[in-house]
Amino acid sequence: MLTDIALRALKPEKSAYKKSDSKGLFVTVHPSGKKVWGLAIRVEGKQKFLTGGAYPEVTVKLARAWRDTVKAQLTLGMAPTATPANLEPSVPSQVEAKAGESFETVAREWFDTRKVAWTPRYAGVTMRRLEADIFPAVGALPIAAITPRQMLEAFRAIQARGSVEMAHRVRNHCSEVFRYAIPDGRCESDPCRDLAPGMAKPAPVKHHAKVAAKDLPDFFGKLSKDGGDRTSHLALRWTMLTMVRTQETRFAQWAEFEGLDTAEPIWRIPPERMKMSTEHIVPLPPQAISMLNEIRERNVYLAAGNEKLGAFLFPVHYSKSLVISENRMLDVMYRLGLRGKATVHGFRGLASTVLNESGLFEPDWIEFQLAHAARGVRAAYNSARYLVHRRKMMVWWADYLDAAERAGSE
Repeated sequence: MLTDIALRALKPEKSAYKKSDSKGLFVTVHPSGKKVWGLAIRVEGKQKFLTGGAYPEVTVKLARAWRDTVKAQLTLGMAPTATPANLEPSVPSQVEAKAGESFETVAREWFDTRKVAWTPRYAGVTMRRLEADIFPAVGALPIAAITPRQMLEAFRAIQARGSVEMAHRVRNHCSEVFRYAIPDGRCESDPCRDLAPGMAKPAPVKHHAKVAAKDLPDFFGKLSKDGGDRTSHLALRWTMLTMVRTQETRFAQWAEFEGLDTAEPIWRIPPERMKMSTEHIVPLPPQAISMLNEIRERNVYLAAGNEKLGAFLFPVHYSKSLVISENRMLDVMYRLGLRGKATVHGFRGLASTVLNESGLFEPDWIEFQLAHAARGVRAAYNSARYLVHRRKMMVWWADYLDAAERAGSE
């Protein structure tokens, strides 16, 4: 790491050269003798360089504060707008007052900025976790004075009652709070950042059991012979074809579809029905249009002009939710002998596996199609991201399923 002594000792040469500090921060020594701070960052997978003023006007301490603030902004999905100049407090007393704010005060402020992107249930659970486990331990302390040890003890108390996974989730929330407070100087670092090694490891994630790609022909062969309700079959096939979650199929509405008579039809799922609370666009292959036509023909409520029930693709008049239950598709799976061997949700995993192993599509396209993309401003305003690429991918996936079904009928 660079020091004032080391910086003053750097001599100009015939061509400019760089000396690294840490975490991407470096100084460039120009032939004129001028020493300019720079920072290497990655934005959307591409390396970029920011300039942060000249030494000694910008001190080592200020340059590192600039680096940490930029890193925090990137972590939070913000544009890297910080500069050494706008980190210098114009009113020291105000900055000192902010730095003295308690963890609870900052956490509630952070919560208010985030909850607009969450479902009410998730927002309620998040705040209850903080109120029950964190605020009693460190809530009254100035956020800038909290140590890693204090946070670790709070997380270990959660672990002690057997809630290992929850302890890690709460750590992630607390880490966001600290990082939220870094850009405006209320704290200098995130004491939760390096605590994972000191915490118990959560149990391995159990992925949903799925039908293997090699077993798809057999699956379709059995499905074609199943004597169950055709609407349940269509709902299952729609879920497989569009790679959506069961809930998104169950509550699908006709008003969400656009351009069905064009070359670029889409299904625009509103944010309130998505797990990540951001709008999701599904580009529809030709097979989806054919399936929609059959679903529409079978919708007696739509034909009868019943606006309430006819609004849904899969309505059920005696259900409180007005749509088919979660078990309708699962019952089909059970009848095909897949109880305990595969789930409806598992078809999303199958799609991911097949598409990734094909080598034809970028992982980002696949993740975005599965609505696994990270939340944030960019995601919220760019639900159509990779749409052209994803449309070609969805056509390929639909053709893949068709080929598997043909193989199962031979």
